[in-house]
Amino acid sequence: MWLVGVHGQKRSHCFTVVEDEGEGCKEAVLLLKFGLESHEKGITLQNVNKLNLLRLAPGGHVGRFCIWTESAFRKLDELYGTWRKPSSLKAGYNLPMHKMTNTDLSRILKSEEIQKALRTPNKKISSRVLKKNPLKNLRIMLKLNPYAKTARRHAILKHDPAIKAKMLKPKKPGKNKTVVSKGRVRPVIQKF
Repeated sequence: MWLVGVHGQKRSHCFTVVEDEGEGCKEAVLLLKFGLESHEKGITLQNVNKLNLLRLAPGGHVGRFCIWTESAFRKLDELYGTWRKPSSLKAGYNLPMHKMTNTDLSRILKSEEIQKALRTPNKKISSRVLKKNPLKNLRIMLKLNPYAKTARRHAILKHDPAIKAKMLKPKKPGKNKTVVSKGRVRPVIQKF
């Protein structure tokens, strides 16, 4: 099994031993002789007192084949302690404890005790009206300001040259046009 480390060098097996005792190194040498060929590249001997995460999991990828000697395993309890007893070699060090004893969160939230304590869900859906810009939308402007229609009409009349010329033209008195439809006579009123 080959894992590529941080710098691209292939790593093979990792042997974790206790170097203080002579038997740990002897066990690792025996494993090297009988388990694997000694010339194989990437084999790492690691001291339990100086564990390195990048050697245990090169490149941050968990899955390197690590072989621990029996004495190294016994040394772990002295180094890091257990959940019941603190470490004897590290002062004031305890193993991290779980915050939750039961990690099935969905089951906890659906339990009757939690559901009784919660308020009833608000299923009322409130729809929001999209706010429109009155400067761009004439209908919204007319809702806010009814005089805006008249003001806009006067502004158009003031600036349009054809309408301006009609307004300046003198009106002739007495010449109102009349339209006869269905027997009725109605005067035609010109709008400006």
